Amino acid sequence: MLTVRDLEELRARVAGWRAAGDRVALVPTMGALHAGHMALVEAARRGGTRVVASIFVNPRQFGPNEDLARYPRREMADARLLAEHGCDLLWAPTVETMYPAGFATTISVAGVSEGLDGAARPGHFDGVATVVAKLLGQVRPDSAWFGEKDFQQLAVIRRLVADLDIDVAIMGVPTQRDDDGLALSSRNIYLDEGERARAVALPRALGIAARAIGRGESPDAVLADAYAALHAAGFVVDYVELVDAETLAPATAPGRPLRLLAAARMGATRLIDNVPVESA
Repeated sequence: MLTVRDLEELRARVAGWRAAGDRVALVPTMGALHAGHMALVEAARRGGTRVVASIFVNPRQFGPNEDLARYPRREMADARLLAEHGCDLLWAPTVETMYPAGFATTISVAGVSEGLDGAARPGHFDGVATVVAKLLGQVRPDSAWFGEKDFQQLAVIRRLVADLDIDVAIMGVPTQRDDDGLALSSRNIYLDEGERARAVALPRALGIAARAIGRGESPDAVLADAYAALHAAGFVVDYVELVDAETLAPATAPGRPLRLLAAARMGATRLIDNVPVESA
């Protein structure tokens, strides 16, 4: 596997693959890789597609009181993991490459970015949309692969690509979980032993709530029970909301696909998760 930091070299490598008739897939990450990321790489490389994984801790998607400075950075270990799973190229640009002197553009995606994490983390999705647009322009892939754990992020990127007529297929991969159900996340390493044991209350509460709503129980009552269960486990809850799975608007129209999303803090660590709601 190649590690590339220069944009012109990246473009030359990708151009060489295309000249040979290869398709190209992009897996954007911020590093601190785990099995969830490897599921994206493995899905992307099916059919002989060349895979570019990016590692870039994007400062524009962190708020002033968030964890940019302590976000885990372990490029050597990440590179080994990517190579073991068949990644062809690691794109590891610097901040100066991504945002050179005089950089003045921010991309904002209205609608799907405004509630949920968009309300809890102002400006976050502007940073996500901006960096993803840059990565798509740099790599120019046929497809780009994202985990459904960051469900709102996936919706924002799909809207971005549709609105700007970017010729790329945006692919979602189901959330990867530990044996006890906790969604895999780079931030899980922040949890101490006791917090990690209590954190499983998040997927459990969402699963119970999704099944109850699917049976036709009152969403308001079900969501109140989910809040109570998370609070009892030691979480400080940002939100637990039932939304339209496509628009992320509050779920009101009958017959539409539904998604249950939540964000909550266990100690100093903020966790997000989501599950589909299937009708009984």
